[in-house]
Amino acid sequence: MKKPAIAIGSDHAGFHYKEAIKARLQAEGYVVRDFGTDSDAPCDYPDLVRPVAEAVARGEFERGIVLGGSGNGEAIVANRVRGVRCVIGWSEQTAIWGRAHNDANVLSIGERTVPLELALKIVQIWLATPFEGGRHLARIQKIDQA
Repeated sequence: MKKPAIAIGSDHAGFHYKEAIKARLQAEGYVVRDFGTDSDAPCDYPDLVRPVAEAVARGEFERGIVLGGSGNGEAIVANRVRGVRCVIGWSEQTAIWGRAHNDANVLSIGERTVPLELALKIVQIWLATPFEGGRHLARIQKIDQA
């Protein structure tokens, strides 16, 4: 099965997890495009998250991963882009529900909120979980109409 192409980006507070997630995904054979940042020097997350979300919305990438300190601001920015459904992953179960129930195409994780090994597991689960469709499909259609 072909692995989805992934766009990834972070601000300074998510930089170290971005690098670790990117390395893991590339080692697993994913095509990953890094939208930055390139260090842990302070920067503004909208400048790095919005391009990830826009690339996913345009269909250039099937999935996107955005990282910051909490993941909250990153999710807010991503969800402002029409066609993006971004969820915050802070547990294995939220990763499952984000895909199975919300058909999330972008995942946000906070480097200051979860340990690295859990973040890596969240990404793995989120990528592997299919959308259930069914009763959830009508809800997604309502979101997309808003």
